[in-house]
Amino acid sequence: MILRFLITLLFCFSITFAKDVQLTLASKNIANAQTVLLSLKASNIKKPKLTLMGERKMNLNFEVNPFKVDEYYALVPISYYAQLKQHQIIISYLQENKKYFKSVKFNVKEGNYKSETIQVAQSKVKPNNKNKQRTKKEYKEAMDIYKRYTPKQYWNSDFVYPMTSKITSAFGTKRVYNNLLKSYHSGTDFKAPTGTKIHAVNAGVVRLASDRYYAGNSVILDHGKGVYTCYFHLSKIKVKVGQQVKKNELLGLSGATGRVTGPHLHFSARVHGVQVDPMQLLEILNQLNKSNKKEGTL
Repeated sequence: MILRFLITLLFCFSITFAKDVQLTLASKNIANAQTVLLSLKASNIKKPKLTLMGERKMNLNFEVNPFKVDEYYALVPISYYAQLKQHQIIISYLQENKKYFKSVKFNVKEGNYKSETIQVAQSKVKPNNKNKQRTKKEYKEAMDIYKRYTPKQYWNSDFVYPMTSKITSAFGTKRVYNNLLKSYHSGTDFKAPTGTKIHAVNAGVVRLASDRYYAGNSVILDHGKGVYTCYFHLSKIKVKVGQQVKKNELLGLSGATGRVTGPHLHFSARVHGVQVDPMQLLEILNQLNKSNKKEGTL
């Protein structure tokens, strides 16, 4: 799986337009629930922006890439439920008091995610009224966090994994709980016996650290620039809301709290509020600090 992501990232596509402004798209083909990386290299432009066209428009500003001179980047999250077709991004910026526009197209393809059937406590599939109210409250709390945009970029080095272990369930797997509830796996599960140390994948601020009905003991980190990572089903939480943590800092210990079949770490991610494949996101983010190894024509 990781090899597939790396192969995809090696094939970048670039185009030069309007006085030494070069745009690079990490790939022209991307699976649903993955993240598109665009890089804009220019020394004399202002207010670079983009709009993802389609049924759900998304307007984003390009960010200054702190790892490279005269370069901007944008992360465009693609929904798991995005239409499998060609999509369009409109890019704009100011140069010498003139506004330029450029259209870029890419294809969203089926991720070919697997399927699995899981047996859990019936109460976790059909919660009672009291727990229904609890889950609604917790969902709103989480969504309010994910929608919050932090201008500061807390990370200044490559991202790492939250732990080193076998992946027991990949992101995107179609799931059927107790032959009733159908959904998809919103994160990546790591094998983790109860008490295993779980670390921050990079620097950030703790936005949530509490016990939740489905996710159990949970930690949500805000890395800035619309990027969030999540660590669920912990047996113990070792951080507090508002705490700023460093890369590899201890967040908690793995466990089996919430809706689970056994102890493990559920690791997930959001970009600009959209749930995305966390492993592909880490690979994409680490490309910001690397040069393109191969380029083609967009």
